[in-house]
Amino acid sequence: MLDEFLVKKPAGFPDHPHRGFETVTYMIEGEFQHEDFAGHSGTIGPGDVQWMTAGKGILHAEMPKSDTACTGLQLWINLPKKDKMVDPKYQELLSKDIPVSSKPGGGVTVKVIAGESYGAQAKIHTNSPIYYLDVNMEANQSFEQTVPEGWTTFIYTLAGDSTTVGPEKSSVPAHATVVFGHDGNTVQVETGSQPARFALIAGEPIDEPIVQHGPFVMNTKEEIYQAFSDYQMGVNGFENAAAWHSKIAAKNLF
Repeated sequence: MLDEFLVKKPAGFPDHPHRGFETVTYMIEGEFQHEDFAGHSGTIGPGDVQWMTAGKGILHAEMPKSDTACTGLQLWINLPKKDKMVDPKYQELLSKDIPVSSKPGGGVTVKVIAGESYGAQAKIHTNSPIYYLDVNMEANQSFEQTVPEGWTTFIYTLAGDSTTVGPEKSSVPAHATVVFGHDGNTVQVETGSQPARFALIAGEPIDEPIVQHGPFVMNTKEEIYQAFSDYQMGVNGFENAAAWHSKIAAKNLF
């Protein structure tokens, strides 16, 4: 699941739990503060990435740092059953530390958040094979990215209204999603008179049952019920949850 967000004070994402999946927050404009019940806190700004593995349980808050509007993308990534109850962890990269590659001859640059492109390899470790690319194209350019056959692949366009996709050159406006079939292995994008920017996201299907309810993503309804019970009782990863309240949410809301 991918969400393009626009958040400004006093709004934000105050204290809330997660279990069973990962969230990837990629900032485009503004700064977000984050804080969790395990003592982890920090700030991410334009071009920075926070890759959070919720695992068996995390309780956290994400709030704008200033009055500047915050825009970005948040991606939810399912975890395989074997990893759903791992300890929570964070991987954070500043924009300057994210590998950037270029198309030979110029005209296209790619920030490689996960996976690889044009010879650049991501620094992020993923629990299952994933590509996450931020692609910027000048006008009248072409881009191709090979992905393994059978993967689930889509792009989300952030800018550009003269963009075409695929060999049939289907026109795609800004802020639109294009989902590719499983029978090919090459993503083709071309720009016309306008430059374009889009996120390319692809992953190997896990092929396991998915049951999602609110902030929990598990394999069965029984595991969802258990997640709610564990959170309410403060056990199995949610110890101290009842007594914890983030400082950043309290500051923004009161």
